[in-house]
Amino acid sequence: MISVGHTNNRLVFFILMWYNDKIDKRKTRELVKMTGNMNDKKRFNCCGLICPICGQELAQSGGSLVCRSHHTYDIARQGYVNLLPVQQKHSLTPGDTPEMLAARRAFLNEGHYSPICRDVMAALEANGEISSLMDVGCGEGYYTAEFLRRFPNARIIGADISKAAVRMAASRTREISWITATASHLPAADCSMDAITAMFSLVCEEEFARILRPGAVVVEVTAGTNHLIELKRVIYDDVFEQHKRPKAPQGFLKETGCQLKSFRMTLDNAQLRSLLMMTPHTLRVRPENRAKLEATESLDLTVEYFVRVLKK
Repeated sequence: MISVGHTNNRLVFFILMWYNDKIDKRKTRELVKMTGNMNDKKRFNCCGLICPICGQELAQSGGSLVCRSHHTYDIARQGYVNLLPVQQKHSLTPGDTPEMLAARRAFLNEGHYSPICRDVMAALEANGEISSLMDVGCGEGYYTAEFLRRFPNARIIGADISKAAVRMAASRTREISWITATASHLPAADCSMDAITAMFSLVCEEEFARILRPGAVVVEVTAGTNHLIELKRVIYDDVFEQHKRPKAPQGFLKETGCQLKSFRMTLDNAQLRSLLMMTPHTLRVRPENRAKLEATESLDLTVEYFVRVLKK
């Protein structure tokens, strides 16, 4: 005969077991979820990337990219990888300064150069499907992130010589493989890319041709003769007439199109300051001319640029 008190104790025991089991399962699910998120932060798409020292394929091993010769490159907690060996650097901290990058992010995030971005994406789409793209000289990542929005299924790599730029770019999205690298020594396998973009950045034709597949393209943006001419008249005492045009191809790629584009924009004082700070002009302008710009309430500007397509 089983007493009522004994039965109640057993019932309480089984209820507690059931409750603890539910709690354990919930904790397990939360732990798995947390672990998954941590792994996501360390997951890095290294497909097509090669070791900048020996040229062998890179593969992820834990929180690093490693080649068969055991050259190892850590994935930074911000989500980028430094693939710029010291022997490929031109200075201790190459590329744009943090102040220039912050100004560029503030300016570009307001959409002032979105027409340029649209023209480049149209040129890319005109060449067919884009499954892989490298944005060389990606800076703080504005254009690269826009390319991902237009080509969400493409494998996209953002490369810049500035570690500060790539670190900032990585804060935009982890869906892009952000790397520190130089345009003259790209850590990418031969014939591995469908397209390269160079937004007001250096084009190394022979190196670009090496990593492009046959029929793939480079879409290059360079400044036109009248680009920001009104700004130059404020910050320089003399503005010499120039006739800008992209340099002729060296023979590794063939020019298949080159269009001169332009539009107008009006900037207020804060936007003018950001524009000056994000360009190389900020390193050359004299203090008295900088003061003139800082006293300017607003300015109508010409944005003029070439969009050129080079094909392998």
